[in-house]
Amino acid sequence: MPFVYRLQKILDFRIRKKEEQLIVVQKAQQEVYIAEQKIRENEAEIQQTIANKRTADYRMMEYYDKYLHHLWDKADALEQERLRLQAILDEEKAKLVKLEQAVKVLEKHKDKQREAYLEEEKAKELRQFSEIGVQRFFIQSREQEEEEAELQRLLEEYEEGESEYEY
Repeated sequence: MPFVYRLQKILDFRIRKKEEQLIVVQKAQQEVYIAEQKIRENEAEIQQTIANKRTADYRMMEYYDKYLHHLWDKADALEQERLRLQAILDEEKAKLVKLEQAVKVLEKHKDKQREAYLEEEKAKELRQFSEIGVQRFFIQSREQEEEEAELQRLLEEYEEGESEYEY
């Protein structure tokens, strides 16, 4: 009979939950990456605006200053958003670690159960071979006793036959 793990459904459920959590973590990582990309784009726009301000007409300086303040405020908002998304990502990663540990615990338990099962099967097989060996020993002993008895009977018949001829 093959090995059947009695907690297999629970293990499958935990594996499925871990895989779902992995997808959630990947989505959270993607959101953090997108937020970082927006920050880089905003930084590039700030640098471009500063470079353009240096070569612009003096009458446009006030507009450049207002736009730069807007970009810096946007940079602060984007950084806050990135920090929020990073916190979510860290939380989701912690959940994933817990789920992975739960799966590893059951997998380790399954391996131990399988080893115990294999040891038990091996012991049963050895017992069976031992019983077969004992039976074979008794059969051989009985055959040997029968052969000895037959030889003894033949010997006795032979001795009786010789004693009849001695007269």
